[in-house]
Amino acid sequence: MPGGACLRRATRYYQPTSKTTSPTATMLSSLSIRHFTLVEHLELEIPTGFSVITGETGAGKSILLDALGLCLGDKADGAVVRHGADKAELTALFDVSRLKDACDWLAERDLSNGEECSLRRVIHKEGRSKAWINGTPVTLGELRTLGEMLIHIHGQHAPQSLLQRTSHCQLIDNVGDLHTLAADVATAHQHWQQAARALADSQANQAAQAARLELLDSHLDELQKLDLKPAEYPTLEQEYDRLANFESLMQDGRTALDLLSEGESPVLRALQLAMKSLEPHRNRDDTLTNLCASLDSALIEVKESASELRHFLEDQELDPQRLQWLESRISEAHRISRKHKVLPAELPELQLRLQAEHSRCQEAQDVEALQAAVETATARYQAQALALREQRQLVAGSLSPSIAGHLRNLGMPDTQVEFAFTVLAKPAAHGLDDVELLFSANKGQAPQPLAKVVSGGELSRFALAVQVIQAQHSAVPVLVFDEVDVGISGGTAEVVGELLRSLGERAQILCITHQPQVAAKGHHHWRVEKFSTDDRTHSRIVALSREERIREIARMSGGLTITPETLRHAESMLAG
Repeated sequence: MPGGACLRRATRYYQPTSKTTSPTATMLSSLSIRHFTLVEHLELEIPTGFSVITGETGAGKSILLDALGLCLGDKADGAVVRHGADKAELTALFDVSRLKDACDWLAERDLSNGEECSLRRVIHKEGRSKAWINGTPVTLGELRTLGEMLIHIHGQHAPQSLLQRTSHCQLIDNVGDLHTLAADVATAHQHWQQAARALADSQANQAAQAARLELLDSHLDELQKLDLKPAEYPTLEQEYDRLANFESLMQDGRTALDLLSEGESPVLRALQLAMKSLEPHRNRDDTLTNLCASLDSALIEVKESASELRHFLEDQELDPQRLQWLESRISEAHRISRKHKVLPAELPELQLRLQAEHSRCQEAQDVEALQAAVETATARYQAQALALREQRQLVAGSLSPSIAGHLRNLGMPDTQVEFAFTVLAKPAAHGLDDVELLFSANKGQAPQPLAKVVSGGELSRFALAVQVIQAQHSAVPVLVFDEVDVGISGGTAEVVGELLRSLGERAQILCITHQPQVAAKGHHHWRVEKFSTDDRTHSRIVALSREERIREIARMSGGLTITPETLRHAESMLAG
């Protein structure tokens, strides 16, 4: 195929297309795709810096991002398996040597494999799927948790999420790295609510709890008097059975001893005679040698068994009082076990459960202690929530002018951005305030809630500014932008390209774009194409040379007809 290799062939791709290279290390090293939608087999090496992906609508640009998403734990559908195949296989390889959190997470779960980390996903055409990290099977939840430490994907629907007020507080937490403090506040709120419910339940159920305590006291008194130890009951039953059958045990034991060694024709004497008869012939055949050895062992075993039985019978003594005590104890255990509908051997465990319930009921009866617990939990929540409010206000104070500055560069010179903090009537798990973004695009117009005043074009630019700022503050080394430049063009698109290129100096950036100004700013450029062979449709990716980039940017700028003027314009864009 001209201009590059086909996706359906197992070919390695890595072709830097610019003399300017990024100083960042490669984090996402490679992506392997087999039998996925229009792809038969692809082995794609991912370069450092800012890589752009372009192509006609419907060519399959989203295939790479969809495959990457599945490697990171997205839900799978059997429809993604290529027609004629049984399963799709996707593997993403990362260098995690500089990512302490990811390395620690892998080590804690015994999933570490040095500096490299492989995420693999197999989707069967029936819809079921499996996942692996470094060759070890894992759940999709574990895959997603690790994936969040490796990649952030900024999608086409980001503008709509900004219309939801809950995202405004999340934006502040993302930029200010306040997630740990926010989680502490949520935990403190949960503990506060639990303490408050315990107090309310105690106050509402005093009579019922008192009755339950009285009943528990009665049950525990019986169990404590019985004082049955764990594993004691089977021993009691065995001893009772032995004493209850003492006479028959002694009679049968003596009979057995006579048969073994002390009767008129004991087994021991018969074995000795047999041994005496065979001993002269012991070495005349291997069979006789083995047989004599067996008889030697049998003699020893019979002697030891007879001796042990003799000592056992000598030690036995009938104790009627002990027998009566055992009968009484076992009978009491049966009575209590029937009352509680458990087996006698389970009474010690029952006693522990009732003791734990007794302690809980006593605590529930202690209203003063419950009130103190509520006061402590309330104070802890208030302290952490106030700290979170202070940090959010500090971040909002610097974030507002930052968003406005980006919007001015994106062709909105009169932008005003503010964060409004409204105290909640009732403190919540997310904090003490409701946070809302206020926006104005015009001079002399006071900022209003974003969802009420922003237009479609303004919202796209607003979302782009927010995503760039979040990416600048993100510790995640790989950032993916899926057509985030929709709705912009011209000089504004060039600014977007510059922003993404600058991000590529500190992170690995992948960006699907339709804007030639953005594509011209990439360190690397791939084009995705769709074609048909033998009544089958395929997609392919081409790593473009400088000359090929000029033609692609010219196509993006001027349509299907590429003229010398559009080529010169594309070359000047790439040079700039």
